[in-house]
Amino acid sequence: MSEGLDLAALLPRLMQLGTVLNRSQLVERGMEHVGLPLDRPGLTVLITLRMAGQPLRVGEIAARMQVVGPHVTRHLHDLERADLVRRVVDPDDQRARLVELTDAGAAAAGRYLEAVIGWFTGAIADWSEEDQRTLGRLLSRFADDLQAHLSRE
Repeated sequence: MSEGLDLAALLPRLMQLGTVLNRSQLVERGMEHVGLPLDRPGLTVLITLRMAGQPLRVGEIAARMQVVGPHVTRHLHDLERADLVRRVVDPDDQRARLVELTDAGAAAAGRYLEAVIGWFTGAIADWSEEDQRTLGRLLSRFADDLQAHLSRE
């Protein structure tokens, strides 16, 4: 165990963060800002595409969501019917299809992200810029390293 960090003391804080995120119903409150009847996985597909900034293959969406392809495909059908995504030809492989956001899908993802990012920004508004950057850097590193470690076990 690291001598510079008392992980036993950190664990309750991590649990507190999980509780705050769950009890505040952050995702559900953000979904209200979308203004569309979407389920959580469907919204996650939209967010994944929005964050990618480009059309993606179904397999890439699934990998980024850490789910299997058929899970994404089921949700894509609903999102296509709602005119939130569309399939387009992959310019690098005419046989393959990519999924891209429609204007309505991009707007819905944008409303969700605006709400959630606004809440996080408000929570750390009084922090110094250095503290904000440090949080972002360390939280990203921790999430990546924990995921990598757990995937090896």
